[in-house]
Amino acid sequence: MEYRSLGRTGMQVSPLCLGAMMFGAWGEPDHDTSVGIIHRALDAGINFVDTADVYSQGESEEIVGKALKGRRDDVILATKFHGQMGVDVGAPMGTPGDPNKRGNSRRWILAEVENSLRRLQTDWIDLYQVHRPDPETDLEETLGALTDLQRQGKIRAFGCSTYPAHQVVEAHWTSERRGLGRFVTEQPPYSLLVRGIERDLLPVAQRYGMGVLPWSPLAGGWLSGRYRKGRDAPESRRAARMPARFDLSDPVNQAKLDAVEALAVLAEESGLSLVHLALAFVMQHPAVTSPIIGPRTLEHLESQVGAADVTLSSDVLDRIDEIVPPGRTLAASDEGYVAPAVADKRLRRR
Repeated sequence: MEYRSLGRTGMQVSPLCLGAMMFGAWGEPDHDTSVGIIHRALDAGINFVDTADVYSQGESEEIVGKALKGRRDDVILATKFHGQMGVDVGAPMGTPGDPNKRGNSRRWILAEVENSLRRLQTDWIDLYQVHRPDPETDLEETLGALTDLQRQGKIRAFGCSTYPAHQVVEAHWTSERRGLGRFVTEQPPYSLLVRGIERDLLPVAQRYGMGVLPWSPLAGGWLSGRYRKGRDAPESRRAARMPARFDLSDPVNQAKLDAVEALAVLAEESGLSLVHLALAFVMQHPAVTSPIIGPRTLEHLESQVGAADVTLSSDVLDRIDEIVPPGRTLAASDEGYVAPAVADKRLRRR
């Protein structure tokens, strides 16, 4: 497997990153099975593992910690902090209702990094990421805390996730003006159906030499081959948590289904599985470092890992652009973050 530079950190990572969101109560509850999937990925050449404190309320980090015993030095390990998402959307990590046990404040960062280190059974985190923006916390507060952790050796580098392009730029300006460490990676949503970041975020990341680690390259399962016309929508825990994103009676989701059908035909004509077409497309963008795959089973992993060897021709890429034009996201709900200026009507009215 050919490895890629993780931004300008000097760390080299595999072209696929193993995401651990589905290990634990959110996906595969059996720890031994999850550990086996992680070991299989490492044996296949993947040296990059990404998790988060909120995944199954810390259980995912615990599973990753178990899996990396004796192999920690061979893995670039990434995790994230910010707050509780997932099953109980909006509930903070830690004591329910405590507003100081979530977000991007120095107080929470310094507390939560210790929790992640304990769950992961490690002395350091290679890449510590801010899971989402926090409009109530000044960027200098967040960057200052992360810089201190880096200087203490508890983290090697830090990055952000699902940040809009203008906040990425603001963060770099703040780092430069205040003499602080900077975000070296961004983790955005990106897939054949979610191409909005091509307009601004990906060029910004290239401008600042950042690594890009796209999440949901299979569009939350839409590009797994399970969603096809004439079939009932498959049952999934993700769909149960976010039903609006998978409701096939919604015209927006029908548009996604139309695109999936056309992409499936293209994949078949190209001699590829839809999964390989989707992952290869994301990997082939020059700004992308490693898309994050999130298998729940060993079969899922085996169906995805071979995509690292696929290169799409210009003709195939042109066909993809005809199906889903560059820079277009078919469903706004797939973008992963809604800016307060849009979400809170009070901010739009005098």
